[in-house]
Amino acid sequence: MSARALFVGHTYIDVTVLAEHWPTGDDKAVAQDYAVSFGGNAVTAAFAYARLGGAPDLICTEAPDAFGSLFATMAQRHGVALHGRPVARSSLSFIMPNAGRRAIVRARDDHHLAAYPQLDVAPYRVLHLDGHQPDAALHYARACRERGILTSLDGGGLRSSTEELLQYIDVAVCAERLCEQMGLSAEGLLALLRGRGCRVGAVTQGERGMLWYGEDGVLQRLPALAVPAEQVVDTSGAGDVFHGAYVWSYALRPQLPWIEHFRWARAASAYKIQHLGNEAGLPGQADVEAVRARYPERAPA
Repeated sequence: MSARALFVGHTYIDVTVLAEHWPTGDDKAVAQDYAVSFGGNAVTAAFAYARLGGAPDLICTEAPDAFGSLFATMAQRHGVALHGRPVARSSLSFIMPNAGRRAIVRARDDHHLAAYPQLDVAPYRVLHLDGHQPDAALHYARACRERGILTSLDGGGLRSSTEELLQYIDVAVCAERLCEQMGLSAEGLLALLRGRGCRVGAVTQGERGMLWYGEDGVLQRLPALAVPAEQVVDTSGAGDVFHGAYVWSYALRPQLPWIEHFRWARAASAYKIQHLGNEAGLPGQADVEAVRARYPERAPA
């Protein structure tokens, strides 16, 4: 069964390189492995949504170069319907995983050469945003709120439209980086989200799991799954897969409580961290179920 959802974000091509040593100065090193894939927060969430069986429409940047053609081929292969907004050059991310963390260098072109595509939101069950393309994000958040379509935000960082956008968001799942940028604790950010009218709010905290509240407003913790450290290959993109997975779970199973949507997403992200690159780390439904059966919750520290 498929369900349509709309995603709005910025396109990257991710080059993920696994190496034991990173050279500095006039030096060289040989990598153990590498992956070239699609990237970007809402973009990767859209691909995750498609891999789980959903039907995503994606408003994203589009460049007339070789990387743009590569991205279009990836989208076609995964069943992601693209609605491009032209830029001159593709954006790249260079990602270096290391001991459960990752360093990233980005080269971005976000100078849009045309207005964002105008779509009818009526067919969608969910809208997911990452705050990129702030004019498009605000337009579609307002339009979906007016129609009663669930709006979701990846609060990975503070952007120019974050404050205004929050008043149209139903579900905000944020990173600790946003807490740091706003000078707030996790509890403080969740209180702010409640005050802005977000029905569901969360702060993801890596190995400590996630602190969140549901529609009853009660703070609770969802522990991470106990994936052994030696099985963790690449944590980059895990949060984006998490977003795509809970969006899929809500779109297909809206009758379930949010704890179940988040448990499903937790297993999807646990699958991702065991694979190098975003494309290899996209789980299907059977993969998510296998992870849920294999790994227990991590014990509290």
